[in-house]
Amino acid sequence: MANIDALTQQFIQQYGGEAGDIAVFHAPGRVNLIGEHTDYNGGYVFPAALTFGTTLLVRKRADKELGLATTNFPSSKSFSIDSIVYDEADDWMNYPKGIVYELQQTGVQFSSGYDLLYHGEIPNGAGLSSSASIEVVTAFALQTLEGLETDKVKIALLSQKSENEFNGVQCGIMDQFAVANGKKDHAILLMCDTLEYDLIPFDSGNYKLVIGNTNKRRGLVDSAYNERRAQCEQAVVDLQAAFPDITLLGQLSLEQFNSAKHLIKDATVQKRAQHVVEEIDRVLQSIKALKANNLAEFGKLMNGSHDSLRDLYEVTGDELDAMVAAARQVPGVLGSRMTGAGFGGCTVSLVHEDSIDAFQEEVGLKYNEATGLTADFYVCTIGNGVERLV
Repeated sequence: MANIDALTQQFIQQYGGEAGDIAVFHAPGRVNLIGEHTDYNGGYVFPAALTFGTTLLVRKRADKELGLATTNFPSSKSFSIDSIVYDEADDWMNYPKGIVYELQQTGVQFSSGYDLLYHGEIPNGAGLSSSASIEVVTAFALQTLEGLETDKVKIALLSQKSENEFNGVQCGIMDQFAVANGKKDHAILLMCDTLEYDLIPFDSGNYKLVIGNTNKRRGLVDSAYNERRAQCEQAVVDLQAAFPDITLLGQLSLEQFNSAKHLIKDATVQKRAQHVVEEIDRVLQSIKALKANNLAEFGKLMNGSHDSLRDLYEVTGDELDAMVAAARQVPGVLGSRMTGAGFGGCTVSLVHEDSIDAFQEEVGLKYNEATGLTADFYVCTIGNGVERLV
């Protein structure tokens, strides 16, 4: 967790004034433990909030200006809170600006301006939801300080709308939902199209989650994502010959899919659909394994998820595959898989605490030999969703 005293001094250097009236909020990053590329297919995902994320210091102003600054970059600006517009040149500031704009669209009239200082601990471009963390912490802080209700499901939806419409990024709901609604030592079983969710205890005992950042920027994601979505939609059209009422792959059981998959004419489309339906089934098997305290089985399901994403959905890439292969060779690793959209970003592994030093050393070395890139590792615990600290 960030050093609040040091951040308070930076806030005063940036904006002046006294420490007494500064409020402090935190929203985490997130990792998806299993259930990849299921969200837009009407299936389950299984994310968890992390203990590191975005800390926000905020204070009301006497005027109607919105001051935005971060400890991560030298850029800072001030905007009129009543005339917020998207500007590509404002880069990361468009995330908090989008929240202010969307709140105004719901009828919120701000009583004052605000000064905001963000401190981000999530590596940019790693796929751990830095943008969702900024959005959710901004929405929660401003609604709190304006005396408005802070319904965390509504905050997740508002944040997604801001990213989709103000920032033009067509993300699903998972990131914002996990960041807003996470709970310490629990993961979230979330049905993305209905927002039904259940908090599942994640008691990993002597095992830790280790996130490995490939430091490969995710270049192909948008075009590949659109192509995979189109392929899944085509699979639904073909399967409607047997199941006329379905609109999403997630509406079929694995047995139903297997009975009708021959109707999918294109072999590649069939592979994509097979991944989705089997992955949803893996998520449900994972819940059973955790409830039975069977971490070894959960690890096997993580491995199965990655192998399917590599062979059937084809979204892993050389870097993620190299890191996962190296991870699985370390004694004390129960499972390892890519997490996020793919083509770079991060892996998540379940590692015995006695093996963590060896894991970081051996995986780092083998990954560097295979790719020429240097990995970063984060030993994680599962934390709370957005909350007020001070």
